[in-house]
Amino acid sequence: MLIRKGSMKAIVLESKERPIVYKEVEKPSIAEDEVLVQIEAAALNRRDYWITIGKYAGIKYPSILGSDGAGVVAEIGSDIDKSWLGKEVIINPCHNWGSHDDYQNRDFSILGLPENGTLAEYVKVKAEYLYEKPCHLNWEEAAALPLAGLTTFRALFTKGKAKKGDKVLITGVGGGTGAFALQWAIAAGCQTFVTSGSGDKLERARQMGATAGVCYKAQDWAEQVRLLAGGFDVIVDSALGDGFEKLVDMANPGGRIIFFGGTAGNIPPLNGRKIFWKQLQILGTTMGSPADFRAMIDFVNKHEIVPVVDEVFPLAQAEKAFKKMEDSSQFGKIVLKT
Repeated sequence: MLIRKGSMKAIVLESKERPIVYKEVEKPSIAEDEVLVQIEAAALNRRDYWITIGKYAGIKYPSILGSDGAGVVAEIGSDIDKSWLGKEVIINPCHNWGSHDDYQNRDFSILGLPENGTLAEYVKVKAEYLYEKPCHLNWEEAAALPLAGLTTFRALFTKGKAKKGDKVLITGVGGGTGAFALQWAIAAGCQTFVTSGSGDKLERARQMGATAGVCYKAQDWAEQVRLLAGGFDVIVDSALGDGFEKLVDMANPGGRIIFFGGTAGNIPPLNGRKIFWKQLQILGTTMGSPADFRAMIDFVNKHEIVPVVDEVFPLAQAEKAFKKMEDSSQFGKIVLKT
């Protein structure tokens, strides 16, 4: 049985020539095991930008973009607990993770491609992906949390085993993932250092509690960081590229280097002798398990963490929001309000 149809406004990936179109589309119809969430706010991720410029696997037209969203449960399928109706929720965009906490299933997917996403007035999802919105967050803050928050939470804690007193390095602190990694590490009591290509972003990170920061555009940036910190127990990276080799030198014996992106290229040739002699771990990670998402929400509630929102745009002005992401001028998350 499908429930009710209608229309709604959405940001549609229309074609290669028209990647961002604000238009009226058919409102989703839900099945017995699904819910319909009326979106109050949604947030952009770098993933959305890569999709719009055709640099992402499995692109299909037309599609509704968006992985991050928060809103109110407007309709429920017949198999869903009635207590969900009317609840304020955030959505876990990591779907079909599977039964293994260590890695995702083959049919794992991220909301917003191939499934229609959150850059719309409504989105349909299965109830298992709903979590109650933390009470201390407004809609924009809650919408900023899911994808970048989950990715960095798993990187730092599940993979990196970061704990109070550890020295942590976060490379590229300006974007959404970097800002979250900084917040998580500081809340956990880690001594946290950052890099960025922007002096303003380094200063913002220091204001948030970073011990120190270095501009990675400097030729001797790695030496500067080592002078400041001595070495790191946990390093979180989202760029790879030639600079990754320096992370091996900066890691303390027994250190963990975790990465979840490759915007600067691939891993360069590494000196394996340094890695085995220092007993280092180099760990890849993608998104996170349902247990990671639950732990993240609990952590946010316990420490009353407020995600960093750089700017809020109306949904109709999505092109401006994507332009800002293209410029990489933001600190924290870019949010769209429906």
